[in-house]
Amino acid sequence: MAWLSQLSPVPSFPSYTGPYQVGTFHVEIPAADLPSPVPAPDPSIGTVSFRIFYPCQKPSGHQKPVRWIPQPQRAVVGAFTRFLGAGQRFSEFFPFLPSLLYYIAIPAVRNAPLLPPPTTNKRWPVMFFSHGLAGNRNTYSHICGSLSSHGIVVISMDHRDGSSPIQHVHATKDTEAKIIESLKVSHAPSTEVYEARDGQLRIRLWELGLAHEALLCMEQGTKLNNLDDSCNAGRNGGWESLLSTFKDRLDVHTPGRISFAGHSFGAATTIQFLKSVFYASSRPSNSRHPLFVPSPDSSIAKQITASTPTILLDLWCLPLRSPDQAWMWEKPLPAYSSKTPGGSAVLAVLSQAFVNWSGNLNDTKRAVAPPKNYDGPAANVFYPAQSQHFSQSDFGVLFPYLTKKFLKAEEPERVLRLNMRAALQTMRNVGIEVAPTSNVDMELENDKQSPDGQDPTILSNKENAVRNWIAIETRQLGGKRVDQEKKQSPSDAIEGARAMEI
Repeated sequence: MAWLSQLSPVPSFPSYTGPYQVGTFHVEIPAADLPSPVPAPDPSIGTVSFRIFYPCQKPSGHQKPVRWIPQPQRAVVGAFTRFLGAGQRFSEFFPFLPSLLYYIAIPAVRNAPLLPPPTTNKRWPVMFFSHGLAGNRNTYSHICGSLSSHGIVVISMDHRDGSSPIQHVHATKDTEAKIIESLKVSHAPSTEVYEARDGQLRIRLWELGLAHEALLCMEQGTKLNNLDDSCNAGRNGGWESLLSTFKDRLDVHTPGRISFAGHSFGAATTIQFLKSVFYASSRPSNSRHPLFVPSPDSSIAKQITASTPTILLDLWCLPLRSPDQAWMWEKPLPAYSSKTPGGSAVLAVLSQAFVNWSGNLNDTKRAVAPPKNYDGPAANVFYPAQSQHFSQSDFGVLFPYLTKKFLKAEEPERVLRLNMRAALQTMRNVGIEVAPTSNVDMELENDKQSPDGQDPTILSNKENAVRNWIAIETRQLGGKRVDQEKKQSPSDAIEGARAMEI
């Protein structure tokens, strides 16, 4: 009975609201099996890892749950509780959670066959999602699964750069198995911090480049060796046939059709990836220590255009301000290389906590604003009232009572729905075919839904167009930008520490 589920002490996710059932599985591929756009920054990281969320065919029979905590669960739970319990405000209640974390399930179907796409071009749109600090391939499952339920194949990355509490890397024929623990790096700017974040970004951008190559292989039907053995090898022919169902069904070849998204450090990763690819050919020869310079004939070099949808959730700007990357910081987003679609291809959604962090807010405005003398559309920038940094991850919807009590975060499920609505409409702005936003998500009566599936209200800057969804106006700040470490005040450092607490 439905009411019995409400008595369970195990945290659970709400249902996805899109018209499609969501399937999912984990992929881990030897890096040596994929053409890399750049040399590996750390050859001991022998694989690239990600979870795929995708529209799937309806399952039959009993389905084994998809656990939110990845394998090996005991080690991951221990790492999560150590990481999250370290925060002063969370330390009071996280000791009670480990036994419950094991049983949390993602409401997606394990290893389900891909649904044939009903789109005009008979291919599903694709999005890459980069996680933030304390994240992994599963910790943004609700926003990724919600987008997938609207007809998007979402690639949720694992980053092996020390930004996760723990990462397990499988052995390959060339490399040994490896455990990557959390890298302790300050949030305050310094030479050492910038160097550490640059090192992490090199790994993250390389991983995104490899994951893009993996998607091309899947779409072309190239055989891939998936090292994750968690599926039943006898079901549906095993992993090889499951991967092969993506052949000729992904919209990954037309330039500008792949969307890129990320949260916090993942949003910074997204900006650096797009700029690094787009401006690779114009990089000055004397620029110091570049993060990612793909070869001109690489597949990713042809993909990033002014039309590339760019979704930035609670952008953390410190990694963008490295002195070694000053040349890249001054460059506008690729979207502004054209007036069409221009900034309408860019969405930035902040939390109220990051809006209150004045130093990061000013840098966010700089990061997403158009260049001087640009008269095309600017980026869409919003924040949900009474939201916190974790509100765009799974933590708010899993622990709504605790996060409201300790961190004053309101309506976590609605916050994620607002983010999803805005992301879907941003993709529609550049002609990407996704499912209509539902009446429930639009908070409208049945007879008011847009007949063409559009949701323009979510990107309206009109006051109170959507309850507690507040537009932020961006502007280009003139003059030479000042290094962050020279302008950060003690009060700003305190704001940042509180805003970044997971």
